[in-house]
Amino acid sequence: MTKILSLLIVAAMILHLIRPLGLPGLKKRGDFWKIAVAALAAIAVTVGLSHMHG
Repeated sequence: MTKILSLLIVAAMILHLIRPLGLPGLKKRGDFWKIAVAALAAIAVTVGLSHMHG
């Protein structure tokens, strides 16, 4: 699951560099790092939840 999530995040970052997504807080090309920060948080939550139930 985390591999698929990682691939989706990388794809979103590449797309944002090509053409900004226009979402709130993601208006400029330089904002691609915000996607990475959100991705790290999402992966941390995913891993944390999987270890709690495992």
